[in-house]
Amino acid sequence: MAAAPAAGGTVLEDHLTRLAAALLPLRDAEHLLARWGQEVAHRLAAGGRLLVAGNGGSAAEAQHLTAELVGKLRHDRQPLSAIALHAETSALTAIGNDYGYDEVFARQVRAHGRPDDLLLLMSTSGTSPNLLTAAHAAHDTGMRCWAFTGPAPNPLADLCHERLAIDSPDGQVVQELHLVAVHVLCEYVDRALPAALAARAPAGPVRAGVEVVLDDPDPEVQAR
Repeated sequence: MAAAPAAGGTVLEDHLTRLAAALLPLRDAEHLLARWGQEVAHRLAAGGRLLVAGNGGSAAEAQHLTAELVGKLRHDRQPLSAIALHAETSALTAIGNDYGYDEVFARQVRAHGRPDDLLLLMSTSGTSPNLLTAAHAAHDTGMRCWAFTGPAPNPLADLCHERLAIDSPDGQVVQELHLVAVHVLCEYVDRALPAALAARAPAGPVRAGVEVVLDDPDPEVQAR
């Protein structure tokens, strides 16, 4: 829920005041986002996957993040595996219908997640049951679990390995600064990706299929 506008100002002025109050503390997240960007780059370059989930406006933020990674932020690069779990509408509605709404993300985490994959959960409140259930599923699967939340402490922040918490009582401001964090995170992913790809480059040529080596090959066979 958005905080009530302060008396005396216009709607825009009041909103910008609340935004500015939360924006300056976000500078403290620089090192966290840089480290997360490096980890995303290295894990995805190695064949891992990023799963992202949220509800309502946070679902839009989650889909924005995956679009930047599967597509591109600024410059062309290889696509990275990132899935917004809420966007799989047939699976989402089937799971909700058959297992209940608390399971709509957790069941997908168990289906798609692998050990050392990443799960990023976005919530302004940090109390959404379906995200908390997804975090538990990530722990059971061996995934690393991060959260974008509103003010901490909150249950989701406490349940994840690491979190970025926006210190604002206004859910709108929290979502707006989550978007800022998404863009900064993707910028750090792009910066770290060349080194991550180089670290995973094979030492020699990659061979596909089965190779048979003969001790004394027939020159006539070799010529064919």
